[in-house]
Amino acid sequence: MKTSINLRKALVLTASGAALCSCHVALAQSATGPDDASIQETVIITGTRGAPRTAFDSLAPVDVISQEAIDLTASDEVMDTLSQLVPSFNVKRLPMADGQVFVRPASLRSLSADHTLVLVNGKRMHRSALLGSNGAQAPDLAQIPSYAIKQIEVLRDGASAQYGSDAIAGVINIILDDEAGTNAFAQAGQYYEGDGEQYRLGVQQGYRFANGFLNLSGEYTDAQPTSRSRQRADAIALQEAFPDLDVADPVQNWGQPERQAYRFALNGAYELEGAEAYVFSTYGFGSGVTDFNWRNPLSTSAFGDSAIDPDYDLSAIYPAGFTPRFGQDDNDFSLTGGLRSDDEGVFSYDFSAGYGRNQIEYFMYDSINASLGSASPTSFNIGTLTQTEYNLNADFVYLASLDMLADDLSFAFGAESRKEEYSIGQGEYASFAVGPLAVEGFPSGSNGFPGFSPDQSGASDQSSYAAYIDLEAPLTDRWTLGGAVRYEDFSEFGTSTTGKVSTRFELTSGLALRATASTGFRAPTPGQLFSERTYQGLDTTTLNIFTSGRFSPQGAVAELISQRDDASILPLEPEESENITAGLAWNSGFGLTATLDLYQIDVSNRLSTSTTFAVTDAERAELAALGVAGAEGITRVNFFQNDFDTRTKGLDLVMAYDFGFGPGEMSLTGAYNYNKTDVTGGDFAANTSSADRFEKGIPEHTANLQASYTLGKWDMFGRMRYYGEWRDFSGNSTGDIFQDFGAMVLFDLGATYQVNEALSVRLGAENVFDQYPDEATYQASRGLIYSRNAPYDTDGGQYYLRFDVSF
Repeated sequence: MKTSINLRKALVLTASGAALCSCHVALAQSATGPDDASIQETVIITGTRGAPRTAFDSLAPVDVISQEAIDLTASDEVMDTLSQLVPSFNVKRLPMADGQVFVRPASLRSLSADHTLVLVNGKRMHRSALLGSNGAQAPDLAQIPSYAIKQIEVLRDGASAQYGSDAIAGVINIILDDEAGTNAFAQAGQYYEGDGEQYRLGVQQGYRFANGFLNLSGEYTDAQPTSRSRQRADAIALQEAFPDLDVADPVQNWGQPERQAYRFALNGAYELEGAEAYVFSTYGFGSGVTDFNWRNPLSTSAFGDSAIDPDYDLSAIYPAGFTPRFGQDDNDFSLTGGLRSDDEGVFSYDFSAGYGRNQIEYFMYDSINASLGSASPTSFNIGTLTQTEYNLNADFVYLASLDMLADDLSFAFGAESRKEEYSIGQGEYASFAVGPLAVEGFPSGSNGFPGFSPDQSGASDQSSYAAYIDLEAPLTDRWTLGGAVRYEDFSEFGTSTTGKVSTRFELTSGLALRATASTGFRAPTPGQLFSERTYQGLDTTTLNIFTSGRFSPQGAVAELISQRDDASILPLEPEESENITAGLAWNSGFGLTATLDLYQIDVSNRLSTSTTFAVTDAERAELAALGVAGAEGITRVNFFQNDFDTRTKGLDLVMAYDFGFGPGEMSLTGAYNYNKTDVTGGDFAANTSSADRFEKGIPEHTANLQASYTLGKWDMFGRMRYYGEWRDFSGNSTGDIFQDFGAMVLFDLGATYQVNEALSVRLGAENVFDQYPDEATYQASRGLIYSRNAPYDTDGGQYYLRFDVSF
């Protein structure tokens, strides 16, 4: 069953090697702290396919985040936990950023969101249906109920040769709970400002049978919006000019969205003769709503009189203007089942099949399609995005006994078959229609986010096959050498071969050197290859409908633009990487541990959005002759392209110390990350402004320091989070402006009291001193106070109360 939270034992191990072992093993021990023997027993499953290996023995850096550490963060979303506890992991809030406010992009070592492979119980997790910034399409970590997680392992090393596409920055492996018992929690909290109320409920029932286990978990979250906004100047002027109007203050909210979510997980296994059948599944559904920019009735083109439709009077519907409300309903499901050997003997196997689907339905209300006039509704179904994946895996391990080696040679090999499908379902007609009032200059489509039209709807897919070999050889009692090679064949762009070499040398029983070198890749997805996102309007001079937006880089529009002397639109290719990591792990034997890892990651052919091209009359005529739908109206186009190269260099330093202090036990953990990315080639390299924005948008220096103290029935903890200087991009009509933000230090505090064996109560606060960054200049005219691109929460302090029960 879930034990009551012991804060000293619950400290996250944002460390590799010995530091990981010391705290992770302590979770299962008494308060006296781990000894040398227990440290060697900490077993990880990420980054190795061979015989069981401890975190200290790992050939590459692995972070382990315990179940208790996850429960110590106020947020229900896993990426917030990771961003607080792993310095090299970053996630942003991004208010008013369309779908990214709900499916928030997260990055490891400042690389793209889809440069990190996510596994659940060691199996690939499906992607979200959202294509985010620069087309990144990554899994939605918020779909995993945090209460269902036993631990999270973060491999901070390139691992494409071991796991396949996407593992450029590293691998996040979410391991579901398998313990018996009945557990539940209830949590309530809000921000100091009095908003952002959040209520969480979770329940877990675990069973242990003679031949297996079954664990069921469920979690509910209700989070109200936050608003860190001031009234817009034009809204103040409107109110002063028309005192009888009821102008909302503020007219638009910059902050977190309103959202509700239900998340469930199942994890089970049943022992057969010589084998074990297993199954795990996740399911979730939720809804969220956020504000878009306010439409001023004095300056928005949707307002005005129409000669065609005299009954159209938007001022009667929205006398004080309107703020479109944008939302999504999400539905996510995954199911994986398999059969694996009981690991007795020199040969083991694991056969599995997995299915995953993520669906997002967008909607909008408090809006209008002005081109439809009085016939326009004020709420719209925008359309649906769906990502579906199928995986088949066969994995084998043979332990060969060779006289020349100090221990068995681990020879792992296997094959994988994958299929991805991406589809766009069109919205209702009113959401994308170009109505009769368009000739008078009234804008078409649902105002704020036009729906997906029939031309954009459709489905595409991609299949791939892979085979790999992975060796680990203990050359001596102190020296281990590993190597892996993986070959993949994709239906849309061909083949890729990646490799990895790793080594570890133990200088003493408590000090080891380790290093890896690898190549990696990320394959473009069907959504990136084939989907299109366009908008339509009407040219009031020519009275022709125009279409602009992003087109597929593999269609007729791309081929035509490529005929220009100054343009070359190419089919997407894989992003490719070269990774080098070197470091050491140290265990003192008396509770003090440390790790240090240096890394360099070169990524070429990185995905981005091309420059926008204006289409000529001759080109439109040629597209029409080719039968391209709506060709006569295509005016401005861009495409996803392999656009630039980067080099990322960094350092991870972690120290931990467990010791007796007075009548109780103290645990200290500190983690520091230095990470610098430079644009080294491609279009970004030639554009100083774009490169500068990309290179400095995330702090180069981040750190956290945690302390916990256990005394009797009390557990207390404190955490300091440090974010270094970073740069935000601010655009205006006169050029590019950059705003520099200074370092930020946030403090979290909490205390848990064990009422009895079944009940514990915790009172906690994050950003306890209610710190805010400098005010932002970009979007300030629209009421924004704090940058929406900040690498930390800008809503100020929050407090929460949590009750845990276990039986």
